[in-house]
Parts: sequence; C-alpha cells; structure tokens
Amino acid sequence: MRRAQGKKKKGERSLQEEYAIEMLNITKRFPGIIANDNVTIQLRRGEIHALLGENGAGKSTLMSVLFGLYQAEEGIIKKDGKEVHITDPNVANDLGIGMVHQHFKLVQCFTVLDNIILGVETTKNGLLLKDEARKKIKALSEKYGLMVDPDAKIEDITVGMQQRTEILKMLYRDNEILIFDEPTAVLTPQEIEELMQIMKNLAAEGKSILFISHKLNEIMEVADRCSVLRRGKYIGTVDIKDTTQEELSRMMVGRDVQLVVEKEPSVPKDVVLDVENMTVASRSHNNNAVKGVSFKVRQGEIVCIAGIDGNGQTELVYGLTGLEPIKQGSVKICGKDITHAPIRERSALLSHIPEDRHKHGLVLDYSLEYNMVLQRYFEPEFVTGAGFLKKKSIRDYANRLIEEYDVRSGQGPVTIARSMSGGNQQKAIIGRELDREHKLLVAVQPTRGLDVGAIENIHRELIRERDNGSAVLLVSLELEEVMNVSDRILVMYEGEIVGELDPRKTTTEELGLYMAGARKEKVEA
Repeated sequence: MRRAQGKKKKGERSLQEEYAIEMLNITKRFPGIIANDNVTIQLRRGEIHALLGENGAGKSTLMSVLFGLYQAEEGIIKKDGKEVHITDPNVANDLGIGMVHQHFKLVQCFTVLDNIILGVETTKNGLLLKDEARKKIKALSEKYGLMVDPDAKIEDITVGMQQRTEILKMLYRDNEILIFDEPTAVLTPQEIEELMQIMKNLAAEGKSILFISHKLNEIMEVADRCSVLRRGKYIGTVDIKDTTQEELSRMMVGRDVQLVVEKEPSVPKDVVLDVENMTVASRSHNNNAVKGVSFKVRQGEIVCIAGIDGNGQTELVYGLTGLEPIKQGSVKICGKDITHAPIRERSALLSHIPEDRHKHGLVLDYSLEYNMVLQRYFEPEFVTGAGFLKKKSIRDYANRLIEEYDVRSGQGPVTIARSMSGGNQQKAIIGRELDREHKLLVAVQPTRGLDVGAIENIHRELIRERDNGSAVLLVSLELEEVMNVSDRILVMYEGEIVGELDPRKTTTEELGLYMAGARKEKVEA
C-alpha cells in the first residue's frame, strides 16, 4: 500500500511500527554446524506467524535466541522498532516475550500453581502469598478456556494439562509475544483442536504468536503467514491464504513430497504376537489400565492401536515390552511365552520405538554412537572377548545409520544426544530399532515431532517392514496416520478393545465414535 509522504495521519502505523518483533540477519553457530545462517523473521502485531522447516532446520534455535537461551554471533533483534539485547530468559520476560518449549520446563513434584508463579512469586515477611495468584490464574483460565486444577501435581496430570500450565505461565507474566515450539507434538486430536482455538483467541486479544510446527494442516488452519527455514537458511515467507500444503512442503524439503501413503494390500501369514486376556495395573489410580485385552498380529500386516490418549495404550505397550509387569494373561511371540521374560530376552524378539524418547529411548548424556548400540553393545560385533568395546566398529555402525536415516547432528557420531533436535533424536531411535533383528516392531507415535519429508520416509519404512515379513504393531494418536498406514485398526477405550475396523471400509467419523466410547463391538482374539 502506498503511504502519503510527510506526517502520518491519526491511527496510521509506520512500517516499523507494524512489527512487534524483528529478528534481522541472525547467525548462530554451534561446534560443527551453523544452526541459523543470516535469518530474518518479522512478526506483525496480532498475527499468528508459523515457522516451518525440517528437523534440525534451526527453528527452535532461532526461537531460543529470541527467548535469551542462546546468544547470536551476528544480527540484531528489535521489539516495537527498537533494538534490544536479550541476554537471558528473564530479560525476555521483562520485554513481554514468553515461550512454551517442545519439552516442557516444569518441576514435576510442584503443583500447577507453584509452577506458574515460579520466579515471580509475591511474598510478605518471607511467606508466599498464593491467594492473589490463585485468583489471577482462575481468571486467566476462564478467559482463555485453559481450565486446570491449580493444586494438582505436574507428575499426576496429562501432557495436555501440562501444556496449559505452560501457556498460563506466559499469560500470568502478561507476555505479549508468545512462542509455541511444536505445541501439538504430544497432544491428542481433541487437545490440538482446543489449542488451535486458544491460539486464535489469543491473537484476537492482540497477542503476537510465533508458532513452530511440522504439521501443514495445522499451519493452514491457524496461521496468517509462514516463514520457511531449510538447513539453517531462510527460504521465504508466504501468506497462508495464497499458498497450499504442497507448496509449503516443497519449500521445506526442496522437493515434491508424497503426502498420501501408497501401499499394496497386506498378505498376513503366521501369527507373531499373541496376546491373551492381558491385564495391566494403572500407576495413577486403583483401577486396571488394561482390562483383559486379547488380540493377534500376524506376519506381513500393520495393526494399529487407536484411541484417545490415556485409554490404556501406554500401559499395553509397557506390558508387551516389559516396562510394566502383567497382572494377568499371557504374551507370546512366535509361540514363545515372554509374559515374565526379562528385557534382554524380549529385545531379541522385538524392536520398540517408545512413546517418550527421553525417558525410554535415549541416554541423553551419552553420545549418539553409544545410543545407537544400547541394545547391541554386548554382541561380538561391538565387544571383544575380554569385554572391551570395539570403538571403531561402533563408530562405523553409527555412521551408517546416521547416513541411512538422515540423522542431522553438529558433530556426527560423537554428538551428545541431549544437544540434538527432538526430530533428529527420534530419527536416531527409529534407525536403531529398524536395523536390529526382530520378529515384531512395536512403534509408538513413531512420527511424533517429525517433518513431512521424514514422516514420508518413516511410513515407507513401516510398510517395507511389513512387506519383508515383520509383524508391526503401531500405536498412534494421529487419525490420518491410523487410516493411511494400518491394515487393521483396534480401538482402545477405557482399557478395553472396543472395536476392530478395516481402514478401507471405515471413516474417520466412525473411528471417532469408537474412540469416544459411543460404539462397542465384540472383538475376536
């Protein structure tokens, strides 16, 4: 729009005043890698601005620079047109900048209220004054539809509730610039829908939002503009109303991406996994989390356990993999009873891509190469007869997996796992588990936190596993993934399997009814 020269009219903004945040020519380096290479991002007031890119493209690093967790070697940051120096997160908070991290920064043994006020507590004579804080939190909860129990401990609430706590932390501090780093990666479809609406409400209130996501459909639904990074470099910014998912994916990975899963019909053969009357106790309450579940998975098929998070899927997988004891029933793999078998014995028969990559997938302070051999270090390929590790063999093996699965890390096999992006941590686990000998692959949320290019590759790998004769048990909260990848769908509701569906003959609406408990049917073992 052409602006008149000279004095601005009343109510007219200059181009500079239009932007709440400007990150200009930002460069951030780490050992062996340039995470951000001369990147410029400009956030308008009251907009939802998506930041899109492959795993390891530099999105979280860029936002960590804005939040003061990292300091850029080059470039400047402006807020409301004025240059600012954000040396740590306290400075960012003082400037009205808040961030919800991909892996939440909450104290597990503290209550919701204590986490929200942590660092900005009101005290009198050395005592915490919580009544005013409680009133403010309640008012914010009601205003933005973020209902939480302020007295619940973080360790006892769902990840969706934990995320609400993180958002309330930002709002409690009156932040005007809100950064959401992969906010939907750990949420159920229903929680994602709620979060999308909350973000729209926040933007309507005048908040400015930076939204990191890999999910193109979410970006198309909620964002006003989208900036794309690829391997640390800025590719471009587009208006969402003028683009398509295909165009965004092309900008992100530099090639056309197959968004629809292509596969031949399955040809199931012998039974690999045979679960009979499995019952697993719940950690959080007195009832059983899994209640007398029976099912089979055969060679050459992908069976998906679908359901709303918290309906027993996690405990079912824990029972299969040995992370939790089974109260009742039996588990057999290829006819061998492993109901009470130790972990190493199970690991020889099954590979497991866990739900929580930090808790059960990696030793975060180990190097990438040692993480790659966590379940194989005792094999002759990697250890001598005297018990010494063959370091060259381990490194060669890690380098092969890094190459095959495109695991991006600053220092290759010696990179500390904790320093890697969440998506590349996930790719490392997937590479390790698929490469091991196994009869059964248990894949829990395998594409969580991955970009569309990586998701395309993982779906292709799952189908290749099936076609090569493995049995695949997939546990997913992504309805699109459930419908496109699986050959059979088993729906769990309140610890029971309430339906068996054929993805070729059902709809997402019918699947949703089963997931919500509105329909039940008898499922044959």
